[in-house]
Amino acid sequence: MWLVFLLVLIFAAYGVFEFRRHRHNINQIPVRIHVNGTRGKSSVTRLIGGGLKGGGLRVFVKTTGTSPRVIDVDDDEMPIRRIGAPNIIEQLRITRDVVANKAEYFVVECMALIPHLQNITEHQMIRSQVGVITNAREDHLDVMGPGIENVAEALCNTIPRNGVLFTSETRFIDLIKEQAAGLGTKVVMVDPETVTAEDLSGFSHLEHKDNVAVTLAVCEHFGVDRKSALQGMYNILPDPGALRRYNLKFNGNSIEFINAFAANDPDSYRAIWDMLHLHKGSEKKLIVLVNSRRDRVQRAEQMGEFIAKELEADHFVISGEATKPLVNKALKNGLRPENIIDMGGQSVIEIFEYIGRLTNKDTMVVGIGNIVGLGEEIVRYFANKGRMVA
Repeated sequence: MWLVFLLVLIFAAYGVFEFRRHRHNINQIPVRIHVNGTRGKSSVTRLIGGGLKGGGLRVFVKTTGTSPRVIDVDDDEMPIRRIGAPNIIEQLRITRDVVANKAEYFVVECMALIPHLQNITEHQMIRSQVGVITNAREDHLDVMGPGIENVAEALCNTIPRNGVLFTSETRFIDLIKEQAAGLGTKVVMVDPETVTAEDLSGFSHLEHKDNVAVTLAVCEHFGVDRKSALQGMYNILPDPGALRRYNLKFNGNSIEFINAFAANDPDSYRAIWDMLHLHKGSEKKLIVLVNSRRDRVQRAEQMGEFIAKELEADHFVISGEATKPLVNKALKNGLRPENIIDMGGQSVIEIFEYIGRLTNKDTMVVGIGNIVGLGEEIVRYFANKGRMVA
């Protein structure tokens, strides 16, 4: 019993030490910016880091994204090595790296999904002065649901206390303002239409107006002019899951491949379809490649219903794991069997060659669903076969 009591005391003392050390570290970082949201938070985290660096500021960036990364004040990008599953305790270690870099600004993506862990991450760990909520969309309902309004409420857990929150979310803006008011925080609503086609033309990838608008607003808040902020954004490496376009040839046919795997909820796909004017008066054959994950069965069924009811395409090719629930849901919702093929468990080469047989002289292939695992392999394979155009 005495040994158990002693061990408890040791662990308690260590916990107090770590808590105090972290509070000391976080107070050494003048400005903390915490980015949350359903979609786009990885891109916005990187963009804010780039925009502030465009203004000559010392910025350290930590993003979860497709692959977790830190970007130090000298723009060196390094992967985050993890043992086991992701854990928010990681933020404590990263904070020590920020202090070691003598960064003036720390831009960090929220890595928690469970609502109370989001709250802990903000109010116990990051203690930001500026927050961002990119949007609230119908995703991770198993953790933050059951409904989309619950998702919006969960995201509000990272609103800073007595700070400023930037958002382009319109549907739940009243909820966000109410939650922010209780914390003494000002909400700045950002209009994506302030971003022009010329602003977007400088990116090496397809960037969303919402992401750029929020970033510009944050940079302006810290005194960085629009031109410098945009140039800083143009200079960054995008997240590996960024929306990109590739041109390639297969058996004499032209294929345009669009990597949209990182966006995996219906609202995001509607936005992409509108942004790229997919299948609107186009003579191109459209093939949608949907990648599924075993641990996302609910999302797979949601995607099956979505592609059947809302997406126009000549063919739907389903890849990855747990593909049967997706296919069955699509068929149940009216998608014709001849328009969908289940290639679950098959290799990237087999998938590519099958798609190649479906193509004609001018074809567009859009990858959606999930980028993790096979999705990343598919993107690399298509990219190696072709040339990136955006």
